[in-house]
Amino acid sequence: MNDYPLTPNPDLAVGADNKQGWNQPERRREGFHNLHLRARRALMVRARNVLTLTDAPSAVTAARVRTSGLLGVPGFSALVVAEGSDVLFQAAAPDFALDRPHSIQSVTKLHLHLIAGWLIREGRLDPSRRVSDYLPRIGSGYAGAKIEDVLDMAVENDFTEDYENPLSACYAEEEALGLRLAPPERSETTLEAFARAITGTGARHSGPDADYKSANSDVLTLVFARMVPFHDTLQRMADAAGYEGAFHITLSPEGLPALSGGGCLSARDLVRFGLLLGRGGLGVDGAVVGDREYLLGAMHRDALGIRGRPGQRYSRHLMTNGRWVGHAGYGGQFLMVDPRKGRVAAFLSVIENRSGYDPALMRDIISEMESIVFE
Repeated sequence: MNDYPLTPNPDLAVGADNKQGWNQPERRREGFHNLHLRARRALMVRARNVLTLTDAPSAVTAARVRTSGLLGVPGFSALVVAEGSDVLFQAAAPDFALDRPHSIQSVTKLHLHLIAGWLIREGRLDPSRRVSDYLPRIGSGYAGAKIEDVLDMAVENDFTEDYENPLSACYAEEEALGLRLAPPERSETTLEAFARAITGTGARHSGPDADYKSANSDVLTLVFARMVPFHDTLQRMADAAGYEGAFHITLSPEGLPALSGGGCLSARDLVRFGLLLGRGGLGVDGAVVGDREYLLGAMHRDALGIRGRPGQRYSRHLMTNGRWVGHAGYGGQFLMVDPRKGRVAAFLSVIENRSGYDPALMRDIISEMESIVFE
């Protein structure tokens, strides 16, 4: 036994309110701006060729942004609006920059939408089959659930995602995502062990609104890991998007990417990803990493609503209102894409209240982004 003086990593050790150092309210902004450096472990990929974005300022878009109030949202980090490869508007907070990585949290889930469409198109994934068909050792919380219901956030089990409750299961999940340390008396929980331990019926959710659970994304990650090599797949997606900087994603103890919320991208590269999403996964390099028909179908099919956001639905692992597709992220992020026009808006911010989330503020952010994307 050694006598070296040791201190738990202050960024990752759990402290007040069951939150790790980088997610404490007084440190959250610095944490979100540097999560690619604060995580327990992470993968970084860059594109072989960069999609050139041309600065093409639009007076109309700039005027709409000014009246929207988005630049004055508490904790604002960055906003970029683009159509095709033309950047119509961009702005960053004084303590941030458009080319710096930022935690995008659950916006990362959109990668799973693309991968699902790709695998379904190739006949490797059947959304009507049950999770246990692909993961025979999965626990009761997901064994009987259909893949389609997992994609739609329509599964009932005992996993909870309540940001106001510091003991909600979504915080314990972060240990398996490489975002916090395990208690000193035991080893870190793997993503597979965490997902297998979730109990419940696994039945289809019967309410009118989606039962949002980031654990659904973890289960999809485990399913897809049996079909694709993730490191190669994320490299392929980076090449397809044509990132200028790097895509960083935190890793589980067994080396799986935290696609439920561990991604970090700059605002300009998040726009590049949004353009890729809007093309249905058709890459700038000609590779296909999604399916456009699957994307367009997600916009118009019957799916569960999103609580507190009339007219919005959760469908095939993305959010939509029938005109746009996108996703929100814990802490104040949103990516909105109009697939028909090829217009994208990427908004980054850091909510510094106790919980790190504000549903009313997010509803307002989405509403104002709609006015910019569909000006």
